Amino acid sequence: MQPRNMSMSGVVDLAAVKAAGEAKQKAEQARAEAARTGRAPTSGARLVFDVDEAGFQQDVLQRSTEVPVVIDFWAEWCEPCKQLGPLLERLAGEYAGKFVLAKIDVDANQMLFQQFGVQGIPAVFAVVAGQPIPLFQGAAPESQIREVLDQLVQAAEQQFGIVGAPVDPQAAGEQPEAEAPAPAGPYDALLEAANQALDSGDLGGAVQAYKNVLSDDPANPEAKLGLAQAELLHRVQDLDPQAVRKEAAENPADVQAQIRAADLDLVGGHIEDAFGRLIDVVKRTAGADRESARVRLLELFEVIGADDPRVTTARTALARVLF
Repeated sequence: MQPRNMSMSGVVDLAAVKAAGEAKQKAEQARAEAARTGRAPTSGARLVFDVDEAGFQQDVLQRSTEVPVVIDFWAEWCEPCKQLGPLLERLAGEYAGKFVLAKIDVDANQMLFQQFGVQGIPAVFAVVAGQPIPLFQGAAPESQIREVLDQLVQAAEQQFGIVGAPVDPQAAGEQPEAEAPAPAGPYDALLEAANQALDSGDLGGAVQAYKNVLSDDPANPEAKLGLAQAELLHRVQDLDPQAVRKEAAENPADVQAQIRAADLDLVGGHIEDAFGRLIDVVKRTAGADRESARVRLLELFEVIGADDPRVTTARTALARVLF
């Protein structure tokens, strides 16, 4: 049996959880401000950029593990491209970092043109977690394009937990405005109590404390991440690790057994094993079983943090088995 005060030492610390939560909260606040003012929180130079074959790996494939990358295949001689391109660029600004736009000149990048199997231009694709997704070909009404982009953003978040974020204005060559110290939020005391409960091993108390925050502030990023960690520990505290691993080894088709084993893998610090186990379940199952494994995998991503390279790698692997 696992002792009640088992910890995640060596796997995740609360400082990292808090930092990730604050970063996500700033991204959400920046988007809200952009929606209020009608201006994107980042420069177009970072939301819209040209890509060639040499930079495709880093600028598109690697970046697609953090934010959906929309690709606009175009050419100077293509008249419809001259209408679609500016529209996509404007939408990239309006979506405020929920996706980025990579523009590829097909005349200068014939290899990419061929690899994507483009039949004609303009052609628009997306790359999410390293996987290409065809969106549409030819000119399209703005309303239809917005619908496609909304579906892309939603799928990226729901399927892979990928949520774009505004670009650092310093990196875009802008002078950032001086920031006043952030005032204490209304939930700081509750969050501190929840973190202390988690540190002390009062898992039930921590779960309830985080839920109390989320009941009034459902988007609070630190509470969401803290709850994911507390719920993981709560799930495994009464498990017999030896029995769980024996059951998973003897019953590879038992999805719930594999999910329990993945939880124990993560708590024990075997992060790649936990991710790999659930990706394998997603690959060989369908329906409710597949969905259960996929959802648990996304929950474990939240515990570790979106910036961890092991999460990035696992997201790409998940995309390969889903598409």
